[in-house]
Amino acid sequence: MPTEPLAPPVPPVPPVPLSALLARDDLGLRQLAGPPAETVRLYAAHPTEMADPYPYLLGGELLLTAGLHLTERVGDLDAYFGRYVSRIAEAGGAAIGFGLAPVHDAVPEALVAACERHRMPLLEVAPDTTFSAVVRALWGLTAAVRHLELRRVTEAQQGLATAAARPDPVPAVLRQLAQRTGGFAVLVGPDGTELHRAGTVPSTAGSAPATSPDAVESALGDLVRVVRPATTRLFPTPSSASDEAAGVQLSAYALGGADGRALGLATPGRTPGDHTITGVAVVLLSLLQGEHQSTGDARRSAALVRLLLGEGPEEAAELLGTDAWRVVHAQPQGARPAPALGTPLIDITDTLVRALVPAGQDVTAHDGWTLGVSAPAAPDQLRTADTQAAHALTRARTLRTPLVRHRADTPAPTLTALADRPELRHTLRTWLSLHGSWDRTANALGIHRNTVRQRIAKCATLVAADLDDPDVRMELWFALRDLP
Repeated sequence: MPTEPLAPPVPPVPPVPLSALLARDDLGLRQLAGPPAETVRLYAAHPTEMADPYPYLLGGELLLTAGLHLTERVGDLDAYFGRYVSRIAEAGGAAIGFGLAPVHDAVPEALVAACERHRMPLLEVAPDTTFSAVVRALWGLTAAVRHLELRRVTEAQQGLATAAARPDPVPAVLRQLAQRTGGFAVLVGPDGTELHRAGTVPSTAGSAPATSPDAVESALGDLVRVVRPATTRLFPTPSSASDEAAGVQLSAYALGGADGRALGLATPGRTPGDHTITGVAVVLLSLLQGEHQSTGDARRSAALVRLLLGEGPEEAAELLGTDAWRVVHAQPQGARPAPALGTPLIDITDTLVRALVPAGQDVTAHDGWTLGVSAPAAPDQLRTADTQAAHALTRARTLRTPLVRHRADTPAPTLTALADRPELRHTLRTWLSLHGSWDRTANALGIHRNTVRQRIAKCATLVAADLDDPDVRMELWFALRDLP
């Protein structure tokens, strides 16, 4: 069956529509297959002649190929391109660009058919258009989109701050939020009654089945109840939740304390800029509702106010009651509720969850999520910890493992377990020197490639390390190089 391309698990940055790239007359690109270009979002463009680029894709890429991987050994083109396109779609690739000349005079019909089956956009790249020109063009469009998005967010933040200074700040902030996101916002009180509303429920025209604004509001009300405390709830109440109703994006946020005040938002889309704007509004509304906060919530708000007023992280962190923290980055593998990380200090978007947890609290894997965890960090080192968590998440996605901790949490691999196994040490040294090539290692040692695989697997078990990790390979190489 055709495979629907995955939503690209990429960093929360504005994408570029494929239609913008096709509109560049100097490139001469032509779409041959796939869904409408205006519905396709690109985050990057990469030339590759790999027969299976799946392990190296993060999602949202335009793959550019001249067909050099098509050799006489390929055989059945329909089966080959079926696998090729299916793998790219499974990895979240956004589109394929096939360059004409000097290898092929036309795009293979089997590739066109495979892209139609898998709803993968396929572009014909003219002979006089270089792949580097396509990459540069996409980079330029990305920079322009990011600039516009940054300006939109900055103007929205200024508008929200001005609204918060008005005599009627809560409804004013709500109106600004609805206006800046093009949606509908509602503030719900402790007893579940509606306190304020602003904006209009986005249209669901063209959705199947059609949904009335009342039905969207009802779905938003159900979502708001998810983030409001309830005495019968068995698990901690999430601080935010998201859903969709007939193409309308729904979000709900708890505003401070345990009294149940919450914000509901219905928007036509859910962009990174919208997340930033909404986050500012949530902070302002939480502060404006400060008299309803519990002691713990008040301490967290006080810490936030200190940061906003220019004090250092270490002074603000004193209010949070711990000396060291870990930063956790989590990414969903599908439509999953946010993982319970045991902390209220959490930031949730569609593509990423970031959380701040005490260093002494254990962080474990969660079904349906990929996690990256930083090393323990003092309050003034949280920015570094955030970078560590991001890198750990990238490694977890690359290795397709549910959780990776920053290297500082993992002891460096040693060769002690290989002390009395010279054949394993020699095989590992040769394999590392040949960049992990099974065939070249087998030829160099005069043994079968399966024997190489078995020995390397045994080495990984004995040194208790992931040999797919480039950091581990580097450490082992230096350790082996110093041995006789």
